[in-house]
Amino acid sequence: MKTSNRLAMAVCAAVVSALAATAPVVLAKQAGSGAQAGATATASGEVRRVDAPGGRITIKHGEIPGLELPAMTLVYRAEPGLLAGIKPGQTVRFTATRQAEGYVITQIQ
Repeated sequence: MKTSNRLAMAVCAAVVSALAATAPVVLAKQAGSGAQAGATATASGEVRRVDAPGGRITIKHGEIPGLELPAMTLVYRAEPGLLAGIKPGQTVRFTATRQAEGYVITQIQ
């Protein structure tokens, strides 16, 4: 019986760990749910990851009141051409719009 308890505890720990890893994304969806589609705001933040071919960029930023987002690290979508030359570690200023399927960067420098 002790082995099954250990296994159950290990499974629970794995589930909690997986949920904790996705918390910023879940929080972003909940926090921004009040912002209307089409809401736009400009902010700055630190680039964490760039997937230019996939049209995604991860930015750690402060609160963005215009999009009803708290300070967090969030994955944004963007046209691949906008992401050319952007590298992790850079501080960027960007304009993002809330769309039905998420947040999209329309300008970045």
